Amino acid sequence: MPDPSNPTWLVTDLRPSDRDRWQQLYTGYCDFYEVPAYPAKLDRVWGWLHDPANEVNGVVVRESADAPPAGLAHFRAFARPLHGAIGCYLDDLFVAPEARGSGAVEALLAELRRRAREQGWDVIRWITSDTNVRARTAYDRVATASNFITYNMSPQETSGLS
Repeated sequence: MPDPSNPTWLVTDLRPSDRDRWQQLYTGYCDFYEVPAYPAKLDRVWGWLHDPANEVNGVVVRESADAPPAGLAHFRAFARPLHGAIGCYLDDLFVAPEARGSGAVEALLAELRRRAREQGWDVIRWITSDTNVRARTAYDRVATASNFITYNMSPQETSGLS
């Protein structure tokens, strides 16, 4: 796989031919967060990534133009009413274990920064687990941790509301 002494990475849009490797990477991402990667979900997300009408975009990092992906990023624009601006939300970021520490994640984040400038987005935002120490070390080099807390509310739950 990647040579950690070679800092050159190429970030490209996802290609139809990337499906098998993307699925391996995305399944690894799901496994890390202990979320099932069942076939219907993989098909749905892959479909979103290739549907121009869907807001989710995907890029991958590879060693060369014809190399298989070594990592992925799924992202989308989002409205920021408080700021009257548009930002970029990074939904998923994953680099294969064998490519970690080689600059692959930095290449993905640099590409998102480039696209954000190009699109006029004012921020790139993402979340990670507070226990994801290795990733947080990389993120701390390029971004500032927020002091906001994320909440998730189930639409099916009825407790606490009338």
